[in-house]
Amino acid sequence: MRVVIQRTKKASVSVSGVVLSAIDNGLMVLVGIEDADNEEDIVYLVKKICNMRIFDDNDGVMNLSVKDINGDILAISQFTLHARTKKGNRPSYISAAKPEISIPLYENFVKALEVEMGKEIGTGEFGADMQVELINDGPVTIIIDSKDKQ
Repeated sequence: MRVVIQRTKKASVSVSGVVLSAIDNGLMVLVGIEDADNEEDIVYLVKKICNMRIFDDNDGVMNLSVKDINGDILAISQFTLHARTKKGNRPSYISAAKPEISIPLYENFVKALEVEMGKEIGTGEFGADMQVELINDGPVTIIIDSKDKQ
């Protein structure tokens, strides 16, 4: 499971011009799922995401987590995070999990975030053509792959 975490002042996701979710201060998390992913990957990433100290404290030092600032999270499924680009100019998405695997894992990921944060997590619409707006704060952007945890 691969995530791109972006610290945000404001973010939203829309489908066909209708805003599905919007947040202010917090994190936008793009989530890519592959066939080998499982509940262990979810547990690892949820702990990392919710406790990563990437928000400024009173001294301007990144010392606070999204939990510490009572921030929000917008989690958006994005299969293109598993694009293979070694050959040619057209990315291959063969590593991305099919919907029968990725949908339940994505839903469990969102539920685990909600439990860890103690609040609702914003989402997009799985498989839809989504438009994402973001004001990246910093900018702070971090990529984590659960397969790299060893």
